Amino acid sequence: MTRENTGTDESKSETESTTESTTDGKAELEDKQQTLLEQMGGITGLIYSTVPVLVFITVNALFDLMPAIWSAVGVAVAITVFRVVRKEPLQPAVSGFFGVAIAAFIAYKTGDAKGFFLFGIWASLVYGSLFLVSVLVRWPLVGVIWTFLDGHGTSWRKDGKALRAYSLATLTWVAVFAARFTVQSWLYDEDQTGWLAFARLAMGYPLTAVALVVTIWAVRTAGHRQRDLEKAAADEERAIERRLRAKYSGESA
Repeated sequence: MTRENTGTDESKSETESTTESTTDGKAELEDKQQTLLEQMGGITGLIYSTVPVLVFITVNALFDLMPAIWSAVGVAVAITVFRVVRKEPLQPAVSGFFGVAIAAFIAYKTGDAKGFFLFGIWASLVYGSLFLVSVLVRWPLVGVIWTFLDGHGTSWRKDGKALRAYSLATLTWVAVFAARFTVQSWLYDEDQTGWLAFARLAMGYPLTAVALVVTIWAVRTAGHRQRDLEKAAADEERAIERRLRAKYSGESA
């Protein structure tokens, strides 16, 4: 009777431990997803990125190219300082400023307002190509970036479902970058600066939102797989331990 009670208590303890581990794992995953979104700049970062573009187009239409360039750079500086004062993540703020600065420099060198968008167009091509190549070599960048932040290593590459989820998310970003490059490069060649600005803004929020949804789904899918595999390994270890206990207790009896 005592042995049976002991076994029941051990089983109950293992169940409670597994439940707590699962709950903690879900909370940790959600926290890390939030951290990932923050490192990407968050929703406010997307909003901030549109302000210099709107200022540039408006000032260029009302005045001229040079006032538009300085206005866009000035707004980018103000936004960067504002984000630093608010102690927001520094990397998105700095990268956002340099993006505007490079775009403004290209517009200055080309002497044309549409040059302001050239850096973003070619950046989309480069990013899309990198993401596509990463899928082809079976190192999808969404998985690489997430597990680098997560600290879980590259064990996910051995699991087919996790690899497919990360590959799908990475291909979604490839589609986003490809769409941006295709549409905006065509508008650039057609000298449609106004529509180019519209496309820059319109293809920002909606496409990024879709890609983020797929990315979060991939992270959750892979995270659940990781927890399932870890739980299975832990169960197997406990089963082996119970068999060894039973074996040696029988021998000692």
